[in-house]
Formats: sequence, C-alpha cells, structure tokens
Amino acid sequence: MGIDISKLVEPAPLRLEDLSGRALAIDAFNTLYQFIATIRQPDGTPLRDRDGRVTSHLSGLFHRTAALLDIGVRPAYVFDGEPPELKEKTLKARRAVKEAAEVEWKAALEAGDLKRALSKAAQTSRLDDAMVAEAKSLLDAMGIPWLVAPSEGEAQMAHMAIRGDVWAGASQDYDALLFGTPTLVRNLTLARKRRVSGGRSVDVSPELIDLDAMLSSLSLSRPQLVDLAILMGTDFNEGVRGIGPKRALKLIRKHGAIENVLADGGVSLPEDFGEVRRLFLEPQVTDGYALTWRAPVPEDVRRLLCDSHGFSVDRVDATLSKVCSMRACTSQSSIDSW
Repeated sequence: MGIDISKLVEPAPLRLEDLSGRALAIDAFNTLYQFIATIRQPDGTPLRDRDGRVTSHLSGLFHRTAALLDIGVRPAYVFDGEPPELKEKTLKARRAVKEAAEVEWKAALEAGDLKRALSKAAQTSRLDDAMVAEAKSLLDAMGIPWLVAPSEGEAQMAHMAIRGDVWAGASQDYDALLFGTPTLVRNLTLARKRRVSGGRSVDVSPELIDLDAMLSSLSLSRPQLVDLAILMGTDFNEGVRGIGPKRALKLIRKHGAIENVLADGGVSLPEDFGEVRRLFLEPQVTDGYALTWRAPVPEDVRRLLCDSHGFSVDRVDATLSKVCSMRACTSQSSIDSW
C-alpha cells in the first residue's frame, strides 16, 4: 500500500530501546494488515478460533503492544476514517487483487503447493468492521489510547506529531511523509524477519526517517515531494506511465512544480493533480482527541482473548505479567489475584 519512494530515502538505523519514554502515533490499519498477512499457518490459513473467526490481528496487536510497553514506549493507535472519493478506484483495485489471489490460493492448496499457497494467502488479507471493533476493545482493556481520523489515518498521525503530542509516527507506508510526518519510524517490530511477496522472508531492522533531513538531501520542498509522488502515482491517482522515483525526482528538480512538467515533451499530467496535492498538503484532521495511557485491566483482556477466542490463559497471563510489573494494574483484577 502507498507509494514506494524507498530508492530516494536513506533511513537511519534505530534500536527499539531508543524509543523508551517516547509517545508514538501508530498507523492502526497498516499495523493490523501486517498481522493478518503474516501471522498464518504454513498453508496460508490465518489464525482462527474455535468458531472460525480470524484472530491473527488480535494476537499480533496484543503481543506487539505489550512488547512496546515493556521497553517504555507509549503507543497511540490511529484508525482510518472515511476515505477520500479519489481513493475509491484504488480500493476497488485492491479488492480485485484480493479476489484473484484467493482463487490462486485455493488452487495452490488443491495442488499441494504450500509455498505458493502461503505467498498468495497474504494477498487475500481482509479487515472487517467486527475485527476493527475487537482491536479497539483490546486496546481499551490494555489501557492504550486510540482514535479514528476524520479521513486518512496517516494524515492524522502526521498532525499529532507536528503538534508535538507524540514524538513520531509509525507506519510502513511512505505516504506518511507526504502528509508531513516530521519523524517516521518504520519496521516497528521485535522480529528480525518479515515475510514478503513470493513467500520469502527478508531481514528487517527498525529505522528512522527525518523528513526535513530527507527533503534537504533531495533538494526538495514538501510540496515538491508531493508533486514527485503524483507523477509516480499515489492512492488517489494513477501515475504517468514510465515515470519512477528517479525520473520523477529529475523532472521536479528541473521544473520546480508539476504544472511546469508539461514543458517536457511526452509527459501527460495526471487528472485532478491539484486536488490530489491538496489531499496531502491540506488533509482532514482533528484536534479533538486526548491521549491518556491507563493501567491495563487484565480481567478484560482475558475476557476478550481467552473467554471469547480461546487464547491460552497461561500465555496471556505471562505477557500481562510483564506489563503489570511496570504499570500497576487495577486492583479489581490484579494479575496476582488469578
């Protein structure tokens, strides 16, 4: 998802321990989709409970959040709101990809090709309203703040970081930089491997991107970075055929703005580029939120994970004990009373 400008970015290595004491706004949908895509059985089947309900997102969210709390990070999750109309074409295309991948996944299973099945299964990931609601309930039980953005979650995340309510935003999508996230954390995970398309696993390490430093190294302003992205294609528009990150950078450096690129023969500007630009530079955001981190309520966590979905009580208790050793859990459901 989002635009790939990785070839233009030189992130700084980061240790998760360096984030201790910091508040982070985390792209919730981006994070949950990671869990659904990667936490799967060898044949590509997601984790499910006894009633057949997917639980990959809950497992990942619980353990990732607990790990962040364990190192002293204060996470706040930001969920997407209503998508812009210009995103509908992208969302429709994504649905088509999922449907095609599901057909290929089932065919691979029937053929006994587990490697191909696993690679296709990740592309079928879906996040429905019930799964999102349960993720929010789990965060409530863990004492973690969350909010729903008016529109794009990455835009709200950027706004929170610009205001100084959080130290940085965390997302895999480079779109967060287009929305103005001043400090972006990627690969926010304790795992050192990540499964990618084709069933392969690649080494990953946490990394930090400073937007001002990045723009300085590219000799661009943020509006110019947005124009560069529009030429390549974003979630809100199709790019110009044959233009990748390097050529887009060259064109914007040469002409200054996307309007002037017409002077370069053979380049046809994307339709509605002005509206797409405004979506990034003047996004819908809100100041109507409060970030309050509370002590977890272990009883509520157990009710959701263990009682409703059959998670192992011992494993949930073991993870909660680490969190409760740092943050006093509510007396009515102290881990010591179990």
